[in-house]
Amino acid sequence: MMENNTGLPEEDLDQIRRQLRRSRKQARNALTPEEREEKSMRTVRRIAQSPVFQAAHTVMIYASMGGELSLDALPAQPESAGKRFCYPLCVSETKMVPMVPGAWKSGAYGIREPVREASEEVAPEEIDLVLCPCTAFDEQCNRMGMGGGYYDRFLPKCVNARAAMTAFEVQKADRIPVNEWDRPADAVFTEDAVYVRDGSDEAWTS
Repeated sequence: MMENNTGLPEEDLDQIRRQLRRSRKQARNALTPEEREEKSMRTVRRIAQSPVFQAAHTVMIYASMGGELSLDALPAQPESAGKRFCYPLCVSETKMVPMVPGAWKSGAYGIREPVREASEEVAPEEIDLVLCPCTAFDEQCNRMGMGGGYYDRFLPKCVNARAAMTAFEVQKADRIPVNEWDRPADAVFTEDAVYVRDGSDEAWTS
């Protein structure tokens, strides 16, 4: 049987995760568009000023959907000059590939994604920093995504990358229940703070 950090049976853990995912999405979606834009911009500036970001050459970010924190302003920051930005493209129900977009399209559920034929695929080992969204996080940098497991399967391929989450403070939980296969992030950027996982050997704040 797979171990988790709660000691609860798997069916109880699944219920807790569903409730937590729902409550933090509701809190995130309750932000007004103006609040979301302002908090996103503060987070972008915090990322741009971090030593890990400034040292990175190839950065994987995402095109926000729904109430997610937006990183759209990050490539335009002065600290982004000369960096290569790639975005995830889901190519199956279990797999995504990083692409430098040459064109965009509206994919499943209205998610903005690169057009594969017009974009450049990036090898995961070339990525220096991955910035990924989440529905909930805790101060130990445990992450709860949408439930598809895309990042959990993709991040181990990024052997040279640090991985950080981006989220609003309202998405923070006391503790994220995780299984042994769940990968924590190295850090979490929010509009108010940078949370760093114990044992991280990188300088995430200037």
